[in-house]
Amino acid sequence: MSEHVTGEAVALELRAAKLPSRGLAILIDLTVAIGAYIALSIGLIAATASLDDAAGAAIAVATFLLVLVGMPIAVETLSHGRSLGKLACGLRVVRDDGGPIRFRHALVRGAMGMIEILGTFGVVACVASLVSARGRRLGDVFAGTLVIRERVPAGRTPYIPPPPPWLAGRFSGLDLSGVPDGLWLAIRQYLTRMGQLDPQVGSAMAERLAGDLAACTGAPAPEGAPPTAYLAAVVHERQARDARRVFGSGRPGDSGGAEGSGAARTGQGTAAGAVPDSGPADAPVSVRPAAESALPAADAGRTPPTTGFAPPA
Repeated sequence: MSEHVTGEAVALELRAAKLPSRGLAILIDLTVAIGAYIALSIGLIAATASLDDAAGAAIAVATFLLVLVGMPIAVETLSHGRSLGKLACGLRVVRDDGGPIRFRHALVRGAMGMIEILGTFGVVACVASLVSARGRRLGDVFAGTLVIRERVPAGRTPYIPPPPPWLAGRFSGLDLSGVPDGLWLAIRQYLTRMGQLDPQVGSAMAERLAGDLAACTGAPAPEGAPPTAYLAAVVHERQARDARRVFGSGRPGDSGGAEGSGAARTGQGTAAGAVPDSGPADAPVSVRPAAESALPAADAGRTPPTTGFAPPA
């Protein structure tokens, strides 16, 4: 398994692709590209038969660069690291931090691939992949990318316990940029294996990790909170931030911030224009929209829109 830490504050659980699977993916991609190049060349030769030799040579070079270099770059950019060969072999190109690649990453990989794969018939790429601990060729080294395996047996992802409900969203405003990747990895490994540790050893390790995390963030654990719960809450906040950044809030108009979720969770605050019902002093107060009493007579029989508050009994 790769010990690489992603932007979600977890170790990269997918295995780095090695030479055999990468070689098969490249072979599939080259077969498709060469087939497209031959078909396109035949069509261009028939269409440009009246041109002179210099124009024909220029068109041939442009076709070669477009199909064998430009097409792989475009495919990897648009598919976020999945070419046809990689899709067939269950591989994907990602950044060093685990995120999807961009055009500049695909451009560097494609330019270096023209030299180390096409120019040397794959000899340089094979040697570099064998020497690298994570199977990276020179294009991956210069682009800052890694080819990983997406297909792994199910049930091998370690389970990270969620934080206690009273700590959820507590660290929404915490600055996590100063926490090094090595500390995130150590915290995650502890949370996934704390049940296998001796209680005294696990407690001492949790206190040490919580102290290191507090020193990096400037926010110690809340009073009365166990170090393990503090670690789980901060890791959960890091993962939630990355999920909101990648997938969005999930609802139109929802900012996904901690303020809105906190208000909904605690039930504090009253909607604009709502008036509380009168009732016994010890009875729970229910809220009724003030606009409900101003409905037209024609709409009196309709069900009022849902406001999130229960009508009075």
